Amino acid sequence: MSLVGELLAAGLALTAIPAGSDAPPRETRTIRATAGQMFNLAEEMVRRGKIHDAETILDLLSRDPDSNVRNEARFRRALLLEAAGRKDAAAVLLRRILDEKPDATAVRLKLATMLHKMGHEDSALRELRALRTSDLPPDVARFVDRLSASLQATKPLGFQIEFALAPDTNINRATRSDTLGTIFGDFTLDRGSQARSGVGAVLRGFAQARHMLNGDLGIVARANGEASLYRRKDFNDIAVELSVGPEWRIGRTRLSAETGIGLQWYGMKPFQRSARLSGSVARPIDSVSVLRLDGSVRRIDNRFNDLQDGRGHSLRARYERSLSANLLIAGSAGVDRFRARDGAYSTRSWSAGISAYRNIGRMTFSTGAEFGRLKADERLLLLPRARDDRLTRFSVGSVFRQLTFAGFAPVARLIIERNRSTVEFYDFKRVRTEFGISRAF
Repeated sequence: MSLVGELLAAGLALTAIPAGSDAPPRETRTIRATAGQMFNLAEEMVRRGKIHDAETILDLLSRDPDSNVRNEARFRRALLLEAAGRKDAAAVLLRRILDEKPDATAVRLKLATMLHKMGHEDSALRELRALRTSDLPPDVARFVDRLSASLQATKPLGFQIEFALAPDTNINRATRSDTLGTIFGDFTLDRGSQARSGVGAVLRGFAQARHMLNGDLGIVARANGEASLYRRKDFNDIAVELSVGPEWRIGRTRLSAETGIGLQWYGMKPFQRSARLSGSVARPIDSVSVLRLDGSVRRIDNRFNDLQDGRGHSLRARYERSLSANLLIAGSAGVDRFRARDGAYSTRSWSAGISAYRNIGRMTFSTGAEFGRLKADERLLLLPRARDDRLTRFSVGSVFRQLTFAGFAPVARLIIERNRSTVEFYDFKRVRTEFGISRAF
């Protein structure tokens, strides 16, 4: 080999001289070693309990020009990091291997099990579906099926967080029109009711804990929240929700039910309270795809306007399919019905969308499109027509894993929204960009 053997020998020679010693440096010599010999030396360091020295050797080997050598070193170092409890760093190394070798079956299996241990079950299951797009030996395919079923059975404590800066052309999703048409003519809208641009800070968080009652039944508690904060607190939008419920497995089907309560503040003032009861069922269609159905009923208490208090129910379906180890597509569709105290705020709506995720080198690109329509039951007394909206939303984004640090990587997103409405107040355009950090796997 190699430069690696020379660097390691030189490094060990330097560390053999005590710091601050007046003794003359010993004569050193360079020892040339093969990659196999260096791997054997790393194993010997592990047996002796010198884990730091073993990691140093593997770190040097991970810079070797030979991709087989450097990826083998990354894999072995990931195992050492996992054993030391540093699962985030281990998962990042495994993802780096897959960036270069997407067909590395053993690596993808290991990443799936590691993601599961970290509480990222959906990501783990996506890795297994990506694995089944390859031609696997029968025994490996059966193992993947068993592992997939096992991953759906239990999930430990998990936590996710994301932070981003978000320049936005319309932070309050308001109209650019300065008038509102009514049965008495056009009313002038004040500046506070019109679109405002700004740069905000976005913080998203999610935590989950599960207690297993038996092999197929568990209790899951979740907490999630999102905050969009601006220099002018009048436009701050903060929402949190807590939920708890059972989750169980029947064969290959996973079912869950939960009840949740939510709070939302707008302009740093209480905006609305909600209570929700929902259920979901997820089942693999085949080895590379999964279908999920979600249904819910909710009760809304609007703190600004009692006429918007009411009850609603919704149903949504989502289908995911791995086309290859590096390409995932997903489609979704849903309907919603909300009955408010005032018929002008009662609505019927539907939406449908499609998205795709593609790994290219050490980057993951995503794109998506969503379309929807919302209609109100009645018109407000002052308005000539009932509300009728048509919404389109397009998004593109990328995660840059080559800049990974401490398990997180930079992320950039662009979101374009257009809502066409028969009521000027709800008619708006919006372009939003986000630049932040997210998990690198």
